[in-house]
Amino acid sequence: MRRTLPTIEQFVAGIRSANRVLLGQAITLVESSRPEHQALARQVIARLLEEKLTPSFRVAVTGSPGVGKSTFIEALGTYLTAQGLRVAVLAIDPSSAVSQGSILGDKTRMEKLSTSPLAFIRPSPSGDSLGGVARKTRETILLVEAAGFDTVLVETVGVGQSEYAAYSMTDAFVLLLLPGAGDELQGIKRGIVEMADLLVVNKADSDRVKLANQARAHYLNATHLLPTKPSQWAPQVLACSALENTGIEAVWKALASFREFTENNGYFAENRRKQAAHWLKEALEEGLKDQFYKHPVVKAKLKELEQLVLNDKMSPFSAADEILSKFLPPSPEV
Repeated sequence: MRRTLPTIEQFVAGIRSANRVLLGQAITLVESSRPEHQALARQVIARLLEEKLTPSFRVAVTGSPGVGKSTFIEALGTYLTAQGLRVAVLAIDPSSAVSQGSILGDKTRMEKLSTSPLAFIRPSPSGDSLGGVARKTRETILLVEAAGFDTVLVETVGVGQSEYAAYSMTDAFVLLLLPGAGDELQGIKRGIVEMADLLVVNKADSDRVKLANQARAHYLNATHLLPTKPSQWAPQVLACSALENTGIEAVWKALASFREFTENNGYFAENRRKQAAHWLKEALEEGLKDQFYKHPVVKAKLKELEQLVLNDKMSPFSAADEILSKFLPPSPEV
């Protein structure tokens, strides 16, 4: 027997009062592929947006596998909850449904943080595409802010396309790096380094402290070669040990300075507006793509022309043009 879902009013009241069960159920609706769940999720979010959400600070945390993202996030989150802040940890993980690794295990690895009444940790399952996962994370951010979480930490997996998605939905971007003053930056896409507002050399502990400080100086020199950021903020480079819980306070102070700086020069609010416009276009593109492939005429024509393409009897481009002509209305004459 299928369980009856809460009403819109129950969801809104529960989320506003930080009811974790209803918050979790609302996020599950956002992540669901069922049309009725998506419709209900949209209604709930629309109602929540009628009232001002909690003023929040959205921070993306990324870095190569093995850099210690989960340990760093737990250390930072624990520090913040000790200051009385309410912290939500979310994820962009396009590989999770296949590997069952990375962020899906973070709730069990972040044992200390997960027990705090001021923290909420939510792994995101993979969708059909990175865009789908990112959209769900974006909507989840709105839900946790409506529930009163003032600091949102968005963890990404690895260094790649998911970082660009995280950048488009957060206020500050933290890039974690490993000790070693060699060519580490060469292995990271320049664009991701350019996005970073704060570069943090993690694992500056035991016999790696000297190496970490050398790496910090190396990365600091490298950032001087980067173009000026749109925020006008000069990226800072710090060293910390998430394992030994050293340098975490300095990281947060740097992030707080970034927030103050960008709020004062207007970039913080302007960036949020641009992100909202970006996600409007993303939602439109995703909706159009979904409707296109579900259209009966398109499905029939695609099945017909696909065989011609596979047999080298028609070019993929000609086939695409023919399919599009069946779906798109004719252009109005000028």
